[in-house]
Amino acid sequence: MSKNSTVLQKSKLPTLSKLSDVKVLCFCGMMGALAIVLGYIATIKIGQYIRIGFSGLPNQVVDYLFGPWIGAIFGGAMDIIKWFASGDGNFFPGFTITAMLGAVIYGFFLYNKPVKIVNIVISQLLVKIICNIGLNTLWLNMLYGQAFKAILPGRILSNAIMLPIDCFIMFAMLKVVSKVIKPHFS
Repeated sequence: MSKNSTVLQKSKLPTLSKLSDVKVLCFCGMMGALAIVLGYIATIKIGQYIRIGFSGLPNQVVDYLFGPWIGAIFGGAMDIIKWFASGDGNFFPGFTITAMLGAVIYGFFLYNKPVKIVNIVISQLLVKIICNIGLNTLWLNMLYGQAFKAILPGRILSNAIMLPIDCFIMFAMLKVVSKVIKPHFS
C-alpha cells in the first residue's frame, strides 16, 4: 500500500480511499465515456438555455456507488471534459461548481442507503431547485446578461416537467445498479 493511499484512508472523508482502487478508477472512466456519448446522442436542446438530456445518469451512478466526495471530483472533472469535447459555449467555472454540488447532494442522499423513492425524489428536487434553477440560471445570467426573470420561468417549467421523469429513470436505473454492479464494489 502506498503512502498516498494510507493518507486517503486516514482522512476524514473515508470514501476518498476508494480513489486508490484501480477497479473504481476504471469504472469511473467507463462512466465518463458513457456520459460523453450520452451527451452527444441523448440531449435535446430547447432554445439557448434549456437542455434535456441523460448524460448525468453516469454521474448519478458514481454518486450512488462511491459517495459524495468521489462524485464531486467525478462531476467536476466530467464538466470540464465535456466542455473540452463539445467546444460548446464559453467555459465558466460556476457550472463546474454546480456539477460538484449536485454530486454532493446525490451522494448524501443515495450513498450507502437502500434505493428508495423518497431519497431519489428529495435529492432530485434539491438538485433541480438549488443547482439547475438557482445556480445555473445565475451563471447564465452572469455569462450572457439575460435578465434572470426572463429565463427563470422556462427553466422552472422544464425542471418541473423533468422531475417525475428523472425520478422514475433514476429509481429504475439504481435498482438495477444496486443488484448488478454494486456487489462488485462492496
